[in-house]
Amino acid sequence: MTEIAPSPRADAPSTCTLDVPVAGMTCAACAVRIEKALNRQPGVKAQVNLAAERARIEYDPGATSPAELIELIRKTGYEVPKQRAELAISGMTCAACAARIEKVLNALPGVEAQVNFAAEKALVYYTPGTVTLRDLIAAVERAGYGAREMVGAEREALRREKEAAYRHEFRVFWVAAALTLPLLLQMLAPLAGLPHDLLPRGLQFFLATPVQFWAGKRFYVGAWHALRGGGANMDVLVALGTSMAWLYSTVVTLLGLNHLHVYFEAGAAVITLVLLGKLLEARAKSKTSAAVEALLRLTPRTAWVERDGQAQEVPIELIRAGDVCRVRAAERIPVDGEVLEGDSSVDESMLTGESRPRHKTVGSKVYAGTQNLEGTLRLRATSVGADTQLAHIVRLVEEAQGSKAPIARLADRISGIFVPVVLSIAVVTFGLWWGIAGDFTQALINAVAVLVIACPCALGLATPTAIMVGMGRGAQAGILVRDARALELAGRIDTVILDKTGTLTEGRPGLTDCLPAAGVTEAELLATAAALEQGSLHPLALAIVEEARRRGLRLPAVTEFRSIAGKGVTGRVGDETFHLGAPAWFAELNITVPSAPLLAEQGKTVVAVASATRFLGHLALADRLRADSAAAVARLQTLGLEVIMLTGDNEATARAIATQAGIRHYVAEVLPQDKAAEVSRRREAGRRVGMVGDGINDAPALAAADVGFAIGAGADVAIEAADVTLMRDSLMGVADAISLSRATLAKIRQNLFFAFIYNVLGIPLAALGMLSPVIAGAAMAMSSVSVVSNALLLKRWRPASALPLPASRG
Repeated sequence: MTEIAPSPRADAPSTCTLDVPVAGMTCAACAVRIEKALNRQPGVKAQVNLAAERARIEYDPGATSPAELIELIRKTGYEVPKQRAELAISGMTCAACAARIEKVLNALPGVEAQVNFAAEKALVYYTPGTVTLRDLIAAVERAGYGAREMVGAEREALRREKEAAYRHEFRVFWVAAALTLPLLLQMLAPLAGLPHDLLPRGLQFFLATPVQFWAGKRFYVGAWHALRGGGANMDVLVALGTSMAWLYSTVVTLLGLNHLHVYFEAGAAVITLVLLGKLLEARAKSKTSAAVEALLRLTPRTAWVERDGQAQEVPIELIRAGDVCRVRAAERIPVDGEVLEGDSSVDESMLTGESRPRHKTVGSKVYAGTQNLEGTLRLRATSVGADTQLAHIVRLVEEAQGSKAPIARLADRISGIFVPVVLSIAVVTFGLWWGIAGDFTQALINAVAVLVIACPCALGLATPTAIMVGMGRGAQAGILVRDARALELAGRIDTVILDKTGTLTEGRPGLTDCLPAAGVTEAELLATAAALEQGSLHPLALAIVEEARRRGLRLPAVTEFRSIAGKGVTGRVGDETFHLGAPAWFAELNITVPSAPLLAEQGKTVVAVASATRFLGHLALADRLRADSAAAVARLQTLGLEVIMLTGDNEATARAIATQAGIRHYVAEVLPQDKAAEVSRRREAGRRVGMVGDGINDAPALAAADVGFAIGAGADVAIEAADVTLMRDSLMGVADAISLSRATLAKIRQNLFFAFIYNVLGIPLAALGMLSPVIAGAAMAMSSVSVVSNALLLKRWRPASALPLPASRG
């Protein structure tokens, strides 16, 4: 990522340089206008580059500031777009840490940040010039945590670091467990009729102390960082609670107060159990991003590239747009490109979720990460590295996984105040037990139990883990969700509005009926029509020719071909001159042809083929319904949704398509600009509306809906306006997306219920003395594990078509 920061000039220490992007310029006059506005300021010298869409500003920091210069650009009528940074965060131990970092980042000017505790990442949008990437990292470090920018090269290094840290924590846990086991055995001694102090107290001290301060070091470090940053987290609770138990037991032991119990086993067991819970949690959390990791592994590390007429195997990082690559059978395609030579089938299921291979030949587009199944393909790279469609999908999924759903707001608010509230409850518990019962030891143990059992981790993990797994499963099934808000709203819509052309239908006309006259065969009628249409580029002509070729018909030669705009075509076939066009045209030619009212009522376009002496028959064409549209509509209705079709076609065509698709409600003759108004009208009536479209004229309606769904083969502007992009050209993906949303919402609700009920019940039980610190520690450790494990059950979700998931390959 390019760092954009005010920097002092070497030749003029009192002058700084600000290099910022500028959006909204359309011509040189725009650049001049911005330059004039900036250069009027004292101590400012600006140059605006229209081609690069950037402004380079030299300014005197004593006379103005970057924020003032950026505001001036905005007042001039242009925008300085925010930069995006993804930070890997280290040192977080619970949701309170994430809330603290988010608060610190959002306090910086021009910064919007979201911190994902489950993914250990922060997604930050900031205004260049007001803060820099270094400022963001410094703010996180001041809060007591570590941060570094996530870039392509960092991913693998970060993964290795996490694996090494996991192995270290694993070894620490087993040492702690070995030291704690004798303490737990002696704790159980009274149940077997043995004395409570089966182990000498000095030995208990030497077993518990390494667990407390060596194995438990991470809790002290985390607590110190949190407190230094002005917050409190789970580490504060664990460190404080176990330290109280250890300190009390140590004082009793050193003073020889043998009539009092010691609780070395409580602190050691709590730390060991929490370490076990953290290990299980880390392992489960790593699985939540498995879908993205699988996508990242699909691109091969090397590729065969033609250099100096020879194919050379080169690292993928060295391939550039324009390079010619060779991909053999069973190999994965390294880049997005266009086939120059070869003929093969390619498995694109990792992009589209569709298991059926697609045929590729000269001129076909291919995509990085897809697998060549048969012959060798020679292709020219058009997009490489971070510009490929696969890389775009990975970025979209990761960004969406890092976003927050509206349902998570309550958990966030509670996590932010959780630790101070628990500390207060622990103090009250200690005071009441000591003051009323007069039992200092019991008061201390109950306060420790309150501190240990209370943990905001489960609350913090409840929503993001479910979202990460749900969005990852969606990506594997060809469903790309823009953010967590869209994922949540998709499950709550009650109305789905479908555009007709390209959404319900294939988006291009096809031959539906071939009705030859008496004594004429279908083959003769279609071959003659296709021969006449060979010279035309009209969509109806192309459909007729395509059908003839599909049937393998031999087309007769045509001479004296003419195309009459708005009427039809004419040409000489053998000894006769034939005409092809709308039946009404033949009246002008003084040729009598029968009408076909039934076909017209079905909304089809009817053409006749005839000569002056002979009528060959009728052909009917229509934009055919997609093969699975009727099934998809039925499934949407089964999900309890009202399905409405919008189309600009006439009433007859709209009624025919709606009947075929099983749609009861439709609106015909809707102008493109009125589609958004139809969506808004239903939203104003209290409906939650999802809009499905694929064309440029669908973009306003997609943006106006609660949730916009774009069919993947549609226009780029429609996909940009949509909240959910369906990589497959199938309406069934809409039902799949809604089903996935509802499954994810169900998991979020379950997780939030478990997290809330766990704390609501656990803290009072601990305060009443009904839970020992050891049991409390075990419950706390398992609460986070249970929430993450429940979220991982979303991996079982399957799209309606039950497509097999693509195997990951390096």
